[in-house]
Amino acid sequence: MTSTAVGSALPGGPAVSGFVYRKTAGHARVKFSDGKWGPVEFVEEDQVTIPIMANVLHYGQAIFEGLKAFQCKSGKVCIFNDFENFKRINASAHRMCMPAIPPEVFFKAVDVSLEGNLAFLPPYGTGQAMYIRPVMFGSGDSLMPFPANEYYLLVICIPVGTYYKKGAAVTGVEAAVIDDFDRAAPQGVGACKCAGNYAADMYPARMYKEQGFPASLYLDAKEKRYVEEFNTSNFVGITKDGRYVTPKSDSVLPSCTNKMLQVLAKEKGMSVEIRPIDFEKEVEDFAEVGAVGTAVVVTPIKSFVRTSTGKKFECGNADAPVLRSLKERLEAIQLQESEDTYGWVREMGKLPRTLAPNGAEAISSNGIPH
Repeated sequence: MTSTAVGSALPGGPAVSGFVYRKTAGHARVKFSDGKWGPVEFVEEDQVTIPIMANVLHYGQAIFEGLKAFQCKSGKVCIFNDFENFKRINASAHRMCMPAIPPEVFFKAVDVSLEGNLAFLPPYGTGQAMYIRPVMFGSGDSLMPFPANEYYLLVICIPVGTYYKKGAAVTGVEAAVIDDFDRAAPQGVGACKCAGNYAADMYPARMYKEQGFPASLYLDAKEKRYVEEFNTSNFVGITKDGRYVTPKSDSVLPSCTNKMLQVLAKEKGMSVEIRPIDFEKEVEDFAEVGAVGTAVVVTPIKSFVRTSTGKKFECGNADAPVLRSLKERLEAIQLQESEDTYGWVREMGKLPRTLAPNGAEAISSNGIPH
């Protein structure tokens, strides 16, 4: 680690409010060309030059990830479970006909970007974090809709506060149930973290936010019956008898946060069910409902309004005590306030535990661990 003082460059002191972009010292950049990845570089400028016929501008070859880093209680700088993000970005790359990112490239790029921005890392105790955004896109020019022959991987660090307005995530929010739009088609790319999925959501998200809904829930595209996911996060329900339930669908992006909360739910002795959830039949039977993801961690949902009928569905305790306890356990591990028995915390400059010597996980040719 460098001698840079953590948080010394944060504007207005160490407290960071809001989940918004802030320019930092620079970012990590790696180029793929001639069939191989180049060196990881730290670039101070916040712009990248690409051809006017770059694949990403015309055919949308772009994928990304979202993860967080913290200064922990020990003073160490740690990244939280980026091994899951490494696996997921490579799964997205495989589906979008993009080259695999080797572990030595991905983790070095994360570390180079983070170390170069330590002055912007919120210090321990502020309740804030460094949001890390790896993004990969086709930069090679192409007139035809074919995979690009050149790509950039950028890793951007941004100090952040909370995703929703202050107070909203404390008391629970009301969500719209979207009937007039689909997030993803069956057998499409809903399970990929690709840019187009988010572009498609911008119109309905804006429309329902203007109507007072900070979150919206998509149902399955075929029947408009089964729960898929929220705009930017997974759906989780806690039943009245204490089961953790989340949708099973090939159109849902597998949330890294959801996967970890499932582990922590089992740790508490809860059963975990990954299955279809019939919205109208089941939602009011849940004791708690939450939207979970890297940005929000857990946002309790107090009620839903079905936009096609105006019908309102109450969904249990808006304070979501079970989901809150899982969130607090997760955050304690993030900050090394509780022992990390799962190998989720990676100290900057070190390999993930699963890739370290004597604990290596085999990596297939498409970059996805076996």
